[in-house]
Amino acid sequence: MHAAGVCRRESDLMQPHRRQILTMAAGALALPAVSRTALADTFPSRPITVIVPFAPGALNDIVARLLSDVMGKTLGQPVVVENLTGADGTIATNRVARATPDGYTIVVGNWNTHVANSLIYSLQYDMTKDFVPVMLLPAAPMVLVVKKATPATDLKSFVAWLKANPDKASMGTAGVGSPPHMLALLFRQRTETQYGLIPYRGAGPAMQDVIAGQIDATFITVAPALPQIASGNLKVFGITAPKRMAAAADIPTMDEAGLPNFYFSYWSGLYAPRGTPPDVVRAIGAAAAAAMNDPQVRQKLDSQAFVTPGADQQTAQALAELQRAEIAKWWPVIKAAGTKAD
Repeated sequence: MHAAGVCRRESDLMQPHRRQILTMAAGALALPAVSRTALADTFPSRPITVIVPFAPGALNDIVARLLSDVMGKTLGQPVVVENLTGADGTIATNRVARATPDGYTIVVGNWNTHVANSLIYSLQYDMTKDFVPVMLLPAAPMVLVVKKATPATDLKSFVAWLKANPDKASMGTAGVGSPPHMLALLFRQRTETQYGLIPYRGAGPAMQDVIAGQIDATFITVAPALPQIASGNLKVFGITAPKRMAAAADIPTMDEAGLPNFYFSYWSGLYAPRGTPPDVVRAIGAAAAAAMNDPQVRQKLDSQAFVTPGADQQTAQALAELQRAEIAKWWPVIKAAGTKAD
């Protein structure tokens, strides 16, 4: 009885302390919301880092650097582009997924990092759940280039030549899971042809071997191919866009060339870590839109054969919808191919 009485008295004495602890805990749980509101009100108060998961000169890098100056002026703080390479963009993407969700570290995601890589690599993050879409950025269609010694003169005769010579031709790729790799697989499937796939460390080296006649064809983005096409070092049989581009007006679409609905655009978009305040996301997105619509930036993008999204597509929602559509389109192709990183 005595012990029980002591326990009851101690219990009674502890009640105010427990209430105090619970009150403090409730206040602590409320702090993040207050902090997020304060953050949104003061953002940005220091430089913003845009992580590019690929090397300087890559398409994502070009876009980020063209936009960064105007974005910085709009936001009132410098926008610093940082290249972090490795494992087809997964190292950089993982870093941003784990970053503080305050808007000061964002990533230029693309088809590799936010569509293909989850099936090819063992990731430490979820590419859909661990990121917040911020803004759809300019994209780059690709062209099918073929060595000039190939007897074919257009896409239809090239397909006929492939069918007449099964397993004798070769197509270069930019490595496992790269857009040129996936397009080569899809082209083989759609045309019911057979040819070898030769992996390279990038699309540029693959194109150089097409020029040298070491392989027969490859898919590559438009800008680096145009000088080689103009000089007659390559044949070009189609562009993977629904309509012709002003920078490459003489190149027919794959539709026009005889392969309907063979579309691919090497797209990119800004992503922030999950939990980034909506007002911060909107501020970064508005700065990116202002940069894309700046006349000088737009001229540079057009001259390098980028396709800038229209005003109605310059939104976080458009980026989210594109990512979902690309997953639905490409995951079956990647799974069927059994593509995995070595």
